Amino acid sequence: MNYGSPEEVLRLSQNFMESRILLSGAELNLFTILNPTPLSAQEVASRIGADLRALTVLLDALSAMNLLVKKSETYQCAKSVSPFLSEDAPNSVLPMVLHADHLWQRWSGLTDVVRSTIVSKGAVKSSRSPEELHAFIGAMHIIAAPRADEIVAATNPGSSKTLLDVGGASGTYTIAFLKAVPEMKATLFDKPEVVDMARERLNKAGLLNRVTLVPGDFYQDEFPHGHDLAFVSAIIHQNNSEQNLDLFNKVLRSLNRGGRILIRDHVMEPDRIHPKDGAIFAINMLLGTPGGSTYTYEEIKTGLLQAGFTHVHLLKKGEHMDALVEALKP
Repeated sequence: MNYGSPEEVLRLSQNFMESRILLSGAELNLFTILNPTPLSAQEVASRIGADLRALTVLLDALSAMNLLVKKSETYQCAKSVSPFLSEDAPNSVLPMVLHADHLWQRWSGLTDVVRSTIVSKGAVKSSRSPEELHAFIGAMHIIAAPRADEIVAATNPGSSKTLLDVGGASGTYTIAFLKAVPEMKATLFDKPEVVDMARERLNKAGLLNRVTLVPGDFYQDEFPHGHDLAFVSAIIHQNNSEQNLDLFNKVLRSLNRGGRILIRDHVMEPDRIHPKDGAIFAINMLLGTPGGSTYTYEEIKTGLLQAGFTHVHLLKKGEHMDALVEALKP
């Protein structure tokens, strides 16, 4: 958008305010506490050990944002958001909201990183408990699942019979591929604790008998061989160019002759400001990884060619980490 007035610029500078209110509500688990029973501010304060005056101001702000409903002196989670923000709701994205709260802390250091007064420490080892990790992976599935079928259809998977899903998480895309191609079998590769979650989801989907689950670390381990399609989804942005070249080499070795690699990620225009989501996500990688970024098509193509792939092309443009790059193993 073009900023045509000082008010619009000021509004942009203050966009963080509503985000911070939501994040604090999530940190305090207010959307679970206030679903489904309405409570007074005093009752909530007693439950969580909060300052009554400060909590009341926060509850009123959340109500003004239509995240809570205030009636008389009680508050309740709005019915429109309770399926997404209550921790016990099956479609809850609360773990992703709490992840955004973690990002808030990281992003607060952006100015100092740019000034080089501090160095970004990069990715910190996850301190999530098994339960928190399970909830986070589940929330990722809820967000990805509605788009998975469309993305898989864009890959024209019909001729592929063996899929390698690199970093396949709980199996969102594996499921979409297997449903699109009934005769396909798949290998899902991810960390051991995540593979256990994939086993559960694939079993519920009735597809576990068509999938080989392989625990491992794609920074350390080789992939199983014998595939004609490798899906590398939302991975390359966390790597530097050398790490991506190593990843592409491993994928190449895992493929049969004539096999395809498909990369789903942000793919930037040469100016690096389009798509907008990709330019903003590059900041996230600046602050959250030692060398990750979002890459242009030419940069991705260069890495694939160096690894030995041929016939590289941009299969699908995308605005929201849904672009696709394809290449072949000769």
